[in-house]
Amino acid sequence: MPREIRVKGQKIISGNSVRNCRRFTSSPGENAFQVKITAPDEQFTRVYIKTYGEHVGFRIFMDAILLSLTRKVKMPDVEFFVNLGDWPLEKRKSPQNLHPIFSWCGSSESKDIVMPTYDLTDSVLETMGRVSLDMMSVQANTGPSWEDKNTTAFWRGRDSRKERLELVKLSRKYPEIIDAAFTNFFFFKHDESLYGPIVKHISFFDFFKYKYQINIDGTVAAYRLPYLLAGNSVVLKQDSMYYEHFYNELQPWKHYIPFKSDLSDLLEKLQWAKEHDEEAKNIAKSGQEFARNNLMGDHIFCYYFKLFQEYAGLQVSEPKIRDGMEKVHQPDDDLFPCTCHRKKAKDEL
Repeated sequence: MPREIRVKGQKIISGNSVRNCRRFTSSPGENAFQVKITAPDEQFTRVYIKTYGEHVGFRIFMDAILLSLTRKVKMPDVEFFVNLGDWPLEKRKSPQNLHPIFSWCGSSESKDIVMPTYDLTDSVLETMGRVSLDMMSVQANTGPSWEDKNTTAFWRGRDSRKERLELVKLSRKYPEIIDAAFTNFFFFKHDESLYGPIVKHISFFDFFKYKYQINIDGTVAAYRLPYLLAGNSVVLKQDSMYYEHFYNELQPWKHYIPFKSDLSDLLEKLQWAKEHDEEAKNIAKSGQEFARNNLMGDHIFCYYFKLFQEYAGLQVSEPKIRDGMEKVHQPDDDLFPCTCHRKKAKDEL
């Protein structure tokens, strides 16, 4: 469970919290919030929402996981707030006693309650469906065996953090050690002549042709880490103030090779990996086992359920369907019709 819930252990009063959370949406487009409630209604669980802010498109990810959960388990009666942006919002040293906020990413400077990222959640919901990258498909496409992998460290991505520019600069200086390039410029377009040209996107599965995978922050934590761990290459992970829901269980030098946030020791760590090939291989294997044991679809579903269950247990006031909330409807494709709710329980059950 998120350490934010364990550490706080506080009682939550839902009714007095909307005005506290609205302060994050005071600037147009700054951030967006979503208020949700699940409430038992006869034999079904219903989901109701209200959005705050200008850019609320990412609510589709929360809609999807909540609707999916309500089809699988009996959800608790709970009311909560969700941050629909990447950045965690509730400052850890805030002088106010504010309402907890659920976010997809946390940081050492914030106390948001962290859920699995929207990317990982979506890949779970769409496994074998419309997504091309999920935790199952990665394990079936891990590339050559360890001994046959390219020994150049590999990275591709966009220019969403200054350290990524430094990584590309290192690649230019040591091309035989690091192959790093941008696939898109957005944040540092004025530096494209220095760090470009951009290269074509390649399949994520082709990443695993390379023995060493570099994981470096983007706007927040790099949400690709679960997929990198699931492959059979060793991950070199940047020290970071940002974290996903599972980082607390990861161990440096067991599941990944750490390097400093300013990249000052990255070359040294790559050299260590090359000189300690068997140890690096074992780290890659441990990282893969961690992903299999903690980040598959059933783990994500259970994490969400336990998260809401624990949170519901801390509520003091009764969750309500508040003014302006709208019901979120289940998909009506009827691909898998279910009539189980109409059947009477058998005596032996």
